[in-house]
Amino acid sequence: MTKHLVTLAAAAAAIALPAMASAAETPRPPRIVVSGEGEATMAPDVAMLSLSVMREAKTAREALDANNDAMAAVISAMKSAGIAENDLQTDGIQISPRYDYNNKPDGSQEARLVAYQVTNTLSVRVRNLDKAGDILDKAVSLGVNQGGGIAFTNQNPESAMTEARKKAVANAIAKAKTLAEAAGGNIGKVLEISDQATRPVPMPMSARSFDASAAKVPVQPGENAYHVQVNVTFELK
Repeated sequence: MTKHLVTLAAAAAAIALPAMASAAETPRPPRIVVSGEGEATMAPDVAMLSLSVMREAKTAREALDANNDAMAAVISAMKSAGIAENDLQTDGIQISPRYDYNNKPDGSQEARLVAYQVTNTLSVRVRNLDKAGDILDKAVSLGVNQGGGIAFTNQNPESAMTEARKKAVANAIAKAKTLAEAAGGNIGKVLEISDQATRPVPMPMSARSFDASAAKVPVQPGENAYHVQVNVTFELK
């Protein structure tokens, strides 16, 4: 009985091995892999402001109190300008000592504590771009004096992203057709496709460049460009 089972197993293996070898030897159908790029633009409808207030004093307590007063005035001005509560967010508060370093005759340095610095950063989402310049000007007048920046974005960029994807796929198809025809063939069905989207990179503007004496900070929103790259694999006939 055992001998009979061994014989059957050997026969099954003998049948399966040629089939497996045949499958392994089957050549992969020819294919062509290309990348395509597409871009679509959209006028921004939101300005993101980063406003920093820095105050310095002999003690950390005095520096913090002075900073608190200045930032409270900035936040109050934002709300008076129509900025909603949920569009105001504290990004960070930093307290750090400032030292003066004196060189000693032996070559070493002596550190002397001079003051404490407190920096408070507020992120502001401005949904009415016509107000962005006035808000920046008001903020600087009230005490924003370090860092800061402005970046323009879109609340819903999906329509631009969709257009960019369509352009990227069309670009990939055109490339694939050109390459296939040059090689004496034609493209077939799509075997695989993937995409990678790149959103606009914010272009910060330093708060130090703001002119607090001007009636309004000049602001040019421009437009945002949304870029998509696709990788497409086609059957090559």
